[in-house]
Amino acid sequence: MPVSDSGLTFDEMPVVPGGRESQTDCPYLDTQWVADTNGQRVTGVGVDERFDTPACVYWSYPEEPQLTVIVRHMDSVDAATAVVDWAAPVASTDPAEEPEGWSGGRFGGNGHALYAVQKGTTAVVVFSNQEQSIKPQLVAERVIDRLGLG
Repeated sequence: MPVSDSGLTFDEMPVVPGGRESQTDCPYLDTQWVADTNGQRVTGVGVDERFDTPACVYWSYPEEPQLTVIVRHMDSVDAATAVVDWAAPVASTDPAEEPEGWSGGRFGGNGHALYAVQKGTTAVVVFSNQEQSIKPQLVAERVIDRLGLG
């Protein structure tokens, strides 16, 4: 089982102390930009600093998060690929190839969407409670750009 990010397994989901009541801003995404891009008002934001790049979770009115952003820095290409395969299994997702040089999977429908891509030892995974996969794709592209991961 590949491990990086302070010993977290490849399938680790963020844990936010305070949950949906949290008001800790994401260090690399603007809250209003997230609201505009995902199409929902943000009522809570939290980060999980166990990840080398803090994972960011956004809430709106529903109980479940509206958007979850996970950036993984793994110890091998195979480990980064395992992150993407966990989030976006080939059997149930469509190919994702943006931005250039990144690859993975995308899905939209049934009340949620995701976009998960990997380049080298880095993986970026975005889950949304919206059904359009373009929304998590735009978030992933923004994260990759803002963090200089391209």
